[in-house]
Amino acid sequence: MHRTAEEQAEEDNFRSLYGAWSALSPAQVVRELADFSRPWWVVGGWAIEAATGYRREHDDTDISILACDVPEFVACLASRWHVWHNDSGVFQPLGHGRTTVENPESQLWLRKNAASPWVLDVPLTPDRDGMWTNRRLPGHVAPVDEVTWKGSDGIRYLQPEIVLMYKARLRRPKDKLDLETTLPLLPDDRRRWLRETLASFDPGNPWLDRI
Repeated sequence: MHRTAEEQAEEDNFRSLYGAWSALSPAQVVRELADFSRPWWVVGGWAIEAATGYRREHDDTDISILACDVPEFVACLASRWHVWHNDSGVFQPLGHGRTTVENPESQLWLRKNAASPWVLDVPLTPDRDGMWTNRRLPGHVAPVDEVTWKGSDGIRYLQPEIVLMYKARLRRPKDKLDLETTLPLLPDDRRRWLRETLASFDPGNPWLDRI
């Protein structure tokens, strides 16, 4: 993947701190989670690619689950993977009696063992009575089915306008490219939702002029 000098320096620093990544593909995640009975969905760049058909490079694979489903997620994978809780860069292993997390906006990372690369990033979604909530606007609560869609591959993806909402604060070149790729394909109501939602919590965001 082509990176600017600044992006490469950031990547090198990340790897020196946390180690390498060798991400599972969404299809591989499907196989790994075959016995996980709770909802999960792909977010980030893979969700944009699925929604637009535009082939892009990927640094990793991100999926999300409801925070209330962490215990079942750990139980499903603990025999094959080490599941680590990542809370703002503080890591703790899950399993062996510890299967819950206190911060519903933290992440889970997976790898085979200490000598292996990380393979999956799972940013958690705070839930309210089993419903999806918007991490930027906690008052936005919806069933998972309303904020995701299923592709022809049978995989559930986060709706593209919500992916862009999360990407907007990062303002990375690859996120701007995702915006430009997706905007022409968004129906008017979804584009309007993105503009109004972004304006409500980040009124100075430069994406607003483009949207």
